[in-house]
Amino acid sequence: MTPAPLPGPVPPIVIKVGGSLYDWAELGERLRAWLRCEVNGPALLVPGGGRSVNEVRELDQKHQLGEEKAHWLALRAMSVNAHLLLHLAPDAVLVKSLEVCASVWQRQRLAVLDAHAFAQLDDGFEGSLPHAWAVTSDSVAARVARLLGATKLVLLKSADNPFNGDWSEAGRQGYVDAWFAYAVGENLTVEVVNLRRWQA
Repeated sequence: MTPAPLPGPVPPIVIKVGGSLYDWAELGERLRAWLRCEVNGPALLVPGGGRSVNEVRELDQKHQLGEEKAHWLALRAMSVNAHLLLHLAPDAVLVKSLEVCASVWQRQRLAVLDAHAFAQLDDGFEGSLPHAWAVTSDSVAARVARLLGATKLVLLKSADNPFNGDWSEAGRQGYVDAWFAYAVGENLTVEVVNLRRWQA
């Protein structure tokens, strides 16, 4: 997939909303407050997997689905979570391709990614993600950020980041997925925010 056209002189930021936050009753209020305080230009939310993707993992273990089928089922679960984010951020718009983002941002709206639709469009292009459990929403968000030429990728999580940019070690420890270090590359700035501790 070629990089999507940018909306103007301000590059976008990509924000992954971690699945570990979805069972938190304060997520909607805290997410909206963080967006108001920290986002001043075009932005795209990427949903994490959370419990729904963990259920796909269990199905894979019980029924031997294989990584190929499980990969696409997990992406479908992320699409369900995208609709949750639409509920939590009422001004947001669902996008199925990165090319649509420019028109959303021109209307001063927040974009939310349908990860399954995006992955289908991106599949087979240079740098596209492998169909494996080594890839989760972390790497999806990194892939999207690189294609958009984003200024930075923000990971909203439930835990502080002790790895100081060592994404290979973070992947080995399970803080991000195992493919994330490859997906990020060398020039993308990554910021981690423990949303449960963040204060306006």
